[in-house]
Amino acid sequence: MAKKVLIVVTNHTELHAGKTTGIWLSEFAEAYTAFTKKGYEVTVASPLGGEGPVDPGSVDENTPQDILEAKKHLENTVKLEDVSAQDFHAIFLPGGHGTMFDLPKDRKLQELLRDFYEGEKVVAAVCHGPAGLVGATLSNGQPLVAGKRVNAFTDSEEAATGLGPHLPFLLESKLRELGAIYVAAPDWSAHVEVDGKLVTGQNPQSTMAVTKAVIELLG
Repeated sequence: MAKKVLIVVTNHTELHAGKTTGIWLSEFAEAYTAFTKKGYEVTVASPLGGEGPVDPGSVDENTPQDILEAKKHLENTVKLEDVSAQDFHAIFLPGGHGTMFDLPKDRKLQELLRDFYEGEKVVAAVCHGPAGLVGATLSNGQPLVAGKRVNAFTDSEEAATGLGPHLPFLLESKLRELGAIYVAAPDWSAHVEVDGKLVTGQNPQSTMAVTKAVIELLG
């Protein structure tokens, strides 16, 4: 039976006056492509359903064609409310600054993440995707990330983007506050942390490492 993966993307587009955000396309596309090549069934969902907006900064004249082609899988995402953890083997959260705004406070996502994690299923996120883990708690009330080795976009990488002041929080700092064992690698280097079935990666460069770790766990 084919393994089934749920990819959850942001719907949020506004960063600050005159600057839009959304999904970092390569983080979605590289994972989507690798999962489907492996024969997995992939469902793409978002808090509101409908179109998943791509961060304009993640596309330029050098973006490979296969990355661009993956945009079509973001045109009509499923609404998170219509999704159940029991139908999937893994959940994957790609990044983009949009995730910092809608995913942390989405109750349905929090419920799904708890169900996946406590059901011994794979929970994976990369770059700003781990923002989705920030609001998730386990049945005992503890933050899902507490005491777990995790990785995400670093505060120093965020400083380099110049966008920190426009965000609701800094991701590395927030994960540390929640009791995560945050393991940083040098800025912009590919890095993945695997703690049981929890897989997290640092930046866009880490997407394939995270995806490969998920595939290894799924077998």
